[in-house]
Parts: sequence; C-alpha cells; structure tokens
Amino acid sequence: MDFPESMTALGISAPGGPEVLKPEQRPVPSPGDGEILIRVSAAGVNRPDVLQRSGAYPPPKGASDILGLEVAGRVAAVGAGVTRWKPGDAVCALTPGGGYAEYVLVDGTNTLPIPAGVSDVQAAAIPETFFTVWHNVFDRAGLQPGETLLLHGGASGIGTTATMLAKAFGATVAVTAGSDEKCAACRELGADIAINYRDEDWVSAIKEATAGRGADVILDIVGGPYLQKNYQAAAVGGRIVSIAFLQGSRGDVDFMRLMMKRLTHTGSTLRAQSVEVKAGIASQLEDRVWPLLEKAECLPLIHARFPLAEASRAHELMESNAHIGKIVLEIGAV
Repeated sequence: MDFPESMTALGISAPGGPEVLKPEQRPVPSPGDGEILIRVSAAGVNRPDVLQRSGAYPPPKGASDILGLEVAGRVAAVGAGVTRWKPGDAVCALTPGGGYAEYVLVDGTNTLPIPAGVSDVQAAAIPETFFTVWHNVFDRAGLQPGETLLLHGGASGIGTTATMLAKAFGATVAVTAGSDEKCAACRELGADIAINYRDEDWVSAIKEATAGRGADVILDIVGGPYLQKNYQAAAVGGRIVSIAFLQGSRGDVDFMRLMMKRLTHTGSTLRAQSVEVKAGIASQLEDRVWPLLEKAECLPLIHARFPLAEASRAHELMESNAHIGKIVLEIGAV
C-alpha cells in the first residue's frame, strides 16, 4: 500500500482549551522493528486527550506529541520482524499517542483485527476502554461471576464498556451517574442498579441493593471524597481499583475499614505500561472478548462522531460530561 510523505495531524498550538487544537502537516512516520503504520480511518476521544491538551498529562518518553490513544484503519506498511500483519489488513490498535492523524505508528503486538461485522468507527472506540476495563476489572480486581461490580461514571466510555463486559461474564452491575437520563441509559445497557448520585446517597443505595453486603469490586474514576466512601460501600474482601481522579487524588481516609473489611485497594494507568504488558492484555481480549464482539455483543456505545477538523467540538462535548458512551473522530475513508 502506497502512502504519502506528509499527512494532516491535529497539533496543539499551546496548552489550553479545545480551541488550541489545530490541523497541521507532519511527516508520515516510517515503521521500525516490530511496528506497523496504520492509515487511520477513525480515532477514539478519551479523557487523557483532554488532560494532555490542557498541559496536565504529558506523553510518555518516546511517544508522539499528537493526541489519540486508539485508532482503527488499514495497515499501510510493516517494519522488520512483523509477521502477523500485512498491508491492507483491517485493524484497531492501542497507541501511546498519535491517533489524531491520517497515519500512526503502533506496535504490532498492541494491534488486533477489527472484529467481523464491526465498523471502523466502532472499532476505534474499542482499544483504550476495553484494554483498561479488562486489565483493571478482570485482571487486577479478579471480578467473578455472581459478584457485584460498582462503577462510578457509569455513562462514560469506561462505564458503558465495563457494564457490558461484566454482564457478559456473569456479574451484577451497579453504576453511579449524574442524571436520570444517564441512569436510564445504563439500565438499557444491562446495569442492574443505577444510582443518580445527585439525588441519592450512593453508599446507602448500594448497601440496600445488596442486602447490606456492599460491592465486591469498585472501579473508581472520581477519587477525592469517593476514596473514603468506596471503603464504606465495599463488601468484606472487596477490591477497589482507582484509574482516574476527576475530583482529585487526595482525600481524608480512615483506613480502619481497609483493615477490618480485608479490602484490597489498587490502581493502574495503561498508557505508561510496557508494550509487553499491553500485548498480554491484547491476547486476553482476542481470546475472551473478540468472540463476543463478532456476535454483536458488548459493542461500544457511540454517542457522537466528528471530523478531525472539528476535534475541538469533540473535546467540548467530552468536557461537558453530557455524553453517554464514546466520542469518535472520523479521519479518512477506507
């Protein structure tokens, strides 16, 4: 597959609001050992993109300064040592950066085939959230069939993905969300319990819904005051995983409940982890989750799509918290 010397990418003129996102011309990168070059058809928009744009989340060493952590498209070229992929293959991939562009370099082992019957827009909304949910809910927290999972931000990309996957693997799902509309959307996706945190004390609600037991696993993107409340809401032997801190990474926490309930509180980030770790997650997803996607189960919920040149509008929507599910940039025809 031929490709040009230059491409359109979305640059950041200076750290700031959505208006700082500006199209610019960049050289098309060449794949090195183990890498593939993807001609991007669509890219997912995620909360870390907003943080990086504002100057609060610099890319890891060696990663592109271009935003974008997940893409779908067609393989344009492969580097030395790549045996699985060939030009023309339809793929989606997790990338440490570079997705808001017509071409992006990714590691071949962090790439997966677009599941049969799944569109490029849907495929672009899979890697970041599915890798994150699988690693944290199933690997780190060890969610088991019959257990109760509590998700904060139930209407987010992470929340909607976690709801569908947890239900597919036999768990009971409870979510918190900020409106009745979002709670209703979460129930439609399969959530058994949906709590509007603006109107109801979610700790009391989850306790009541579980006959006083609490949640076996809690996935938290909020932090701040939720740190203490998670300990109150957790079941004995519960596992809490922190993956973001929308209300801050500090809180006044009484650790007595951690000890008395024999809780495990862990956390992780995905972007900074090694290519090898991400390859392991990709392998598990292909084995356990790809068959579900090919049966049209657990497909990502797409709230809105924008052309690359209107990425600022996508970021405005992300920051408004009005979306339910994923936001995707459409970049090129395939």
